[in-house]
Amino acid sequence: MKNLKSLRKRIRRLEARLQKGGKKLAKLKQKLGATAPGGRAGKKPAAAVKEPSAPKKVKRKLNLTPERRAQLAETMRARWAAKRAAATSAQSSPSGQ
Repeated sequence: MKNLKSLRKRIRRLEARLQKGGKKLAKLKQKLGATAPGGRAGKKPAAAVKEPSAPKKVKRKLNLTPERRAQLAETMRARWAAKRAAATSAQSSPSGQ
């Protein structure tokens, strides 16, 4: 069955990038178990044993100068203020018409 083949292929791809697809992987495995014939269910434990523990990505610390940090903070405050102003004007304009 092509459907089972594609499900297995998607499961293999998700197992390769486990850190993102944990919930989706479980959902796909459940779907495969529901659609697969009874004789195929024996493959699940082999896949569970195969899972390596993925190393955590190290978050890099930005080396910003105090001047650059202040500049970024000012830019972000201006952006947030513009976003708030746009949101309030968008809320008031439809009710005014």
